[in-house]
Amino acid sequence: MSSRFLCFLTLALCSAVWSQEANVQSDTKVPAGVLLVKGAWSSASGSVTPVPEGGSVSGNVFRDQYFGMRYALPSGWEQKYEGPPPAESGRYVLAQIGPTDNFNGAARGSILITAQDSFFSPLPTGNALEFINYAKDNLQSDYKVEIPPRQIKIAGHSFAFFAYWSPVAELHWYDLATEIRCHAVEFVLTSRDKKLLESLILDMDKMQLPAEASLTAGTAGSEVPMCVKDYATDENVISRVDPVFTEHKFNSVPVRIVIDKEGKVKHIHFLSAFPDQAKAISDALGRWKFKPYISGGKPVEVETDLMFGRRPYPTTSASRNPATK
Repeated sequence: MSSRFLCFLTLALCSAVWSQEANVQSDTKVPAGVLLVKGAWSSASGSVTPVPEGGSVSGNVFRDQYFGMRYALPSGWEQKYEGPPPAESGRYVLAQIGPTDNFNGAARGSILITAQDSFFSPLPTGNALEFINYAKDNLQSDYKVEIPPRQIKIAGHSFAFFAYWSPVAELHWYDLATEIRCHAVEFVLTSRDKKLLESLILDMDKMQLPAEASLTAGTAGSEVPMCVKDYATDENVISRVDPVFTEHKFNSVPVRIVIDKEGKVKHIHFLSAFPDQAKAISDALGRWKFKPYISGGKPVEVETDLMFGRRPYPTTSASRNPATK
């Protein structure tokens, strides 16, 4: 079986597992005669501050500065395809990895590395085990659970793990997830050979991840901002200016921002926005002022969420976000 076909099956199954996203979309109506034109792209207000989708493979090593991740690819493997831009729900494809075309090993497989933003996801992402349990509970009937969800330790990190397989395709999937910076970072390993999958997990133990104790961030001297969902609410905004749009496209614009210790917006990351929308929102956010976030008696930098336009999915926190119209 070719690595291209294995990669296709992996992506197809992930789409099936997470097809629940499509079922929870709201019934937002677009005005009669208006076409909703997709095509918004991700962007950020500066190239210095890393973004989740900024990872890349170089020298047979996948590095993602945002997640503090360094993962050496298995010998004879390579990145097969570039990932698409982030979804409006905060879903990222960070890397798709498989054997090279001239790989001599008998066993073949694929590695899919993704991340799910907990700020915008309509799915349970409170922790990695909840994330994995949801995947297990929403498998299609064609797939069978081989190993039920459990906690394991990899590279000094707590990972939630479960395994399932397709009796028809004779393929096995090992699904592992951990929590980094308000994201569930997921590794989906696929192969017909379970021994290969076990060896891939052993290889994962060599990767570098930030110490779990630092994931809360926000401590004095920390270079990573503290993740605080829904901090951009009325009670924390001292002053604000609404963006002025030249035209209405009726798309959602999910935004992650970093607020510095003085309460000013220092970084803006658009998961999905048209250029004119990104400019209007950036111009407005540059004039916003927040109450400094206090942790341990000291102000710290905060990373939080904003949604301009209508949310693509119903959430309990939508009404609390001042940017949601």
